[in-house]
Amino acid sequence: MTLTPDTLFARDTLWQSWLDVEAALARAQADLGIIPDWAAEAITDAARLDTLGREALASDIKITMAPILSLTRLLGKASGKAGDYVHWGATTQNVMQTGRILLMRQADRAIRENLARATLRLGQLAAEGAETVMAGRTNRQHALPITFGFKIAGWIEEMDRSEARLSDAAGRLFALPFGGAVGAMHAFGGQGRALNRKLAADLSLRELLVPGRSVNDLFAEYVLQLALLAMSIERIMSECYTLMSEEIGELAEMLDHGTVGSSTMPQKVNPKFVVRTIAQAMELRGLAGPALETGRSSHEGDAVANHLLSSVLDAAIPLAWRLSEGFADSLRRLSPRPDRMARNLAQSGGAITSESLMMALAPHAGRAQAHDIVHHALEAGGPAALPDDPAITAHLSAAEIAAALDPAGYLGDSVSIAQAAADLATVVADRFNVAG
Repeated sequence: MTLTPDTLFARDTLWQSWLDVEAALARAQADLGIIPDWAAEAITDAARLDTLGREALASDIKITMAPILSLTRLLGKASGKAGDYVHWGATTQNVMQTGRILLMRQADRAIRENLARATLRLGQLAAEGAETVMAGRTNRQHALPITFGFKIAGWIEEMDRSEARLSDAAGRLFALPFGGAVGAMHAFGGQGRALNRKLAADLSLRELLVPGRSVNDLFAEYVLQLALLAMSIERIMSECYTLMSEEIGELAEMLDHGTVGSSTMPQKVNPKFVVRTIAQAMELRGLAGPALETGRSSHEGDAVANHLLSSVLDAAIPLAWRLSEGFADSLRRLSPRPDRMARNLAQSGGAITSESLMMALAPHAGRAQAHDIVHHALEAGGPAALPDDPAITAHLSAAEIAAALDPAGYLGDSVSIAQAAADLATVVADRFNVAG
């Protein structure tokens, strides 16, 4: 079955993941001589939902209210004589948690592939906009000139940190929580560690020293990293949304032909993709609190915490998958508008480069005095008065003043940072894909 966000934790998908774990368990136990080889082969052959029958399993679960008991009962029947060896020494939570981890790993790969696409698009935007001058803003006011590529560079580096955090959490999460009833491998006659090692290898998971039923912190941490990722995506998309506003207009969203913005206002073509991505990011970010509650399990197992954990994961993982798709698609549709950037940059009439003029004056008048000279000149006559202010012309020529007030000449390291970030984006995208 090809997984999607909608089918990831669907009934049939979960059931098959549990069967996959049961089959892997039988194979590992056969390798150690715990059960016969022929039994493992028969169990593996029968461990398919089509073989057990979906409706038969659903009907049995309604009676038992114990999904794994029903599943192993039907698997045992389908396995013939080998059914005597099904679920040997295992417990419900071992199978459920392991199955969910296997599905989460598939979702993690899809999420990372989407984030790789998004990061490559950011790298393209940084490279193309490395020298596109625009107004930098702090506290929502014009600050100093930057380039559009420099703005994107900050987003790329944030994705770099997101990848590192996500990989770190995934490295801990994708482990085998299989330890029998309380995590100490009681039922395996001294072969518990060896069984755990073989089963982990079969499922390509790492081992846990204590493979118990209270490892909810591993799941919670992963959800928290997804929430942090959502926070970053929300910040990036929200800034894009602001820059798309009529008054700013420095970005636009490339929409498909025939897209309609409003049923009542014919002139409107509203952003469509960025707003949905922001909403998804906000929703995912909001699951950080519930995720933390799942770690408050008691003793060696706690059904209350597990029920909450399942609910959080059912919401968070498919949502993160959709969010990563939406983020990549929104960035693909992003269209910079350098003409509007230039127009907005000119709104201050040259005041945006007043720091440049101040720093040109500083060697002559001192830094603090230079600040006051430029500040008072702006107060008295605005930006237009700067080239003729006597306190300034006493130290600088007309050509020096003009050069100091040219935004394109006062970009700091914006261009080189943007270019370096474009290269970084390729590295980060590769990390997303390789780790996935």
